[in-house]
Amino acid sequence: MAEFESFHEILFPTAISFGATGGPERRNEIVRLTSGAEQRNARFQASRRRYDVGTGVRSLEDLQELIAFFEARRGSLHGFRFRDPFERRSGAPAVAVAPTDQQIGTGDGSNRDYQLTKIYGAGADGYQRPITKPVAGTVRVAVGGVEKTLGADFEVDVTTGIVTFVEAETPGSESIVTAGFEFDVPVRFDIEHLSVSLTAFEAGQVPTIPLVEISA
Repeated sequence: MAEFESFHEILFPTAISFGATGGPERRNEIVRLTSGAEQRNARFQASRRRYDVGTGVRSLEDLQELIAFFEARRGSLHGFRFRDPFERRSGAPAVAVAPTDQQIGTGDGSNRDYQLTKIYGAGADGYQRPITKPVAGTVRVAVGGVEKTLGADFEVDVTTGIVTFVEAETPGSESIVTAGFEFDVPVRFDIEHLSVSLTAFEAGQVPTIPLVEISA
């Protein structure tokens, strides 16, 4: 049997993705006690996003492109990049990326590696989401509010979202490290076959084609 990489660094067709529906999912266990109170427990620490890209298929050309993409990924076998139509920047949707958008760490004088993250909420209730698939050429980084230069001061691995400073630019103790970026979501098809009826499609009935976020 031939071996393949489990994740393909390729972007799902953006024309289709921008018509998709979906969003974050949380899994919690809720137990109702005999007293009438509820006991709630989070099953997973991190959220997971789900999408339906069938709603983004608007033409037979889109459908053919999607089928080709599905076949090239061997269905659900290989993950790929997906451009979330609702959230794809470190800051507000209509605001340009800034190097101070998100705090990604605090320097200690020796650590040179920092994971890109996006924070939702504030304080103890804030949720820190790892960003592992930044878009190449969009990552901006600052230390103590001073922007650094990609290539000269730091590098970024766009397959993991890890920012690495050169030794001479190692963030000093207590210095705030921030970043701004655009990003994709690592996903896979959450379906084993495509069931498409040409008659239904021409009548305006779109197929259901689910994607699910993965760790990659």
